[in-house]
Amino acid sequence: MSSTTVQSVSTTSSLRRRAAGVGAAVVASAVIWLVGALAGVDYAVRSPGQPEMVVNLGPVITFSLGSGLLGWAALAVLERVAGRRATGIWFTLAVAVTLLSFVPLFQVDATGGAKLALGAMHLAVPAALITLLSKREN
Repeated sequence: MSSTTVQSVSTTSSLRRRAAGVGAAVVASAVIWLVGALAGVDYAVRSPGQPEMVVNLGPVITFSLGSGLLGWAALAVLERVAGRRATGIWFTLAVAVTLLSFVPLFQVDATGGAKLALGAMHLAVPAALITLLSKREN
């Protein structure tokens, strides 16, 4: 019975830590956006051949939350399929996705402040996820 109790506590702790990781990713990106907005950053971006688009707080929160939940789901699947190697595989995947997320940022036309703030968001979200989602053995 004590092993069941320990497993339950460990699972609950892991669930809370991972939910906090997703929440931290959302909060971090929202704070960066808000600080930029208060500093006067113009979040208008222009992609080649596309009309100008303003990156508002709503999509920032939505994409941060979606990324966090997707990262969590990917880690959960890898833990089922890859066992002990799951965390290493997931970390490599997270770094690769983070690097690929910068490609559109380099292709759009935007102010330096917008690119700086958006780039900081592209780093803050995976930093929170990598720190809090990855499995830690007790």
